[in-house]
Amino acid sequence: MKILVCISVVPDTTSKITLDSSNTRINSEGLTYIVGPYDDYALSRAIEIKEQTQAELVVLHVGTADSEALIRKCLALGADSAVRIDSSAIDSYQVAQEIIQYAQDKSFDLIMMGKEAIDYNSGIVHALVAHGLGYNHFSPVMHLDFDAGKLTLEIETDLGKSKVSSTLPAVLGCQEPIAEWKIPSMRGIMTARTKEITVIAPTKVNFESQISAQVIETERLQKMIPVENAESLIDMLKSENLI
Repeated sequence: MKILVCISVVPDTTSKITLDSSNTRINSEGLTYIVGPYDDYALSRAIEIKEQTQAELVVLHVGTADSEALIRKCLALGADSAVRIDSSAIDSYQVAQEIIQYAQDKSFDLIMMGKEAIDYNSGIVHALVAHGLGYNHFSPVMHLDFDAGKLTLEIETDLGKSKVSSTLPAVLGCQEPIAEWKIPSMRGIMTARTKEITVIAPTKVNFESQISAQVIETERLQKMIPVENAESLIDMLKSENLI
């Protein structure tokens, strides 16, 4: 069995977020980055499945060399090898296409990732990858059992929780409480130093020409209302058609 876990690298959840001079993207100067928390859940459950089935576990990231320390952490947790596609992540479509191009001839049985990245929160990469590869797709997955090549999943829906079963191959978008986050051991950290991170060039597809929408400008408006005038908030929201 072969498992691929796709990770995003996002600003730490305690970071103060500002926009760059173009007013369209996050200003990365001075930010601390982490593996996406939902991707951490996916990786933790994948490691458990690997221990259960002796599966091969590969971590994949679309990003620059700045991310390699975080990729190395994933190896320390228990992944067998890692691949970095040497390209900045432009948008969900581009990331999904890079994953598809890498995975399409690798015969992965299970592809796992977080339900969304916590910076742009599009939550569509897993669906795009599943469509591109023709795999079964479920998200957000809260519980996963694996037995004899069959998945039993608990997914969150608008009506609550649903329990479903699926055959492989499949792509899953994961969230808590699918697994407990894991902490690398000293042995894992030492072993990770010798594990391979393969760096490959991005595809030659011109993704920018295929993007049908782009951010032109982002504007953040804030209004302060004295606590003694809190009742005026409702009137303001109504007058500005916000409710």
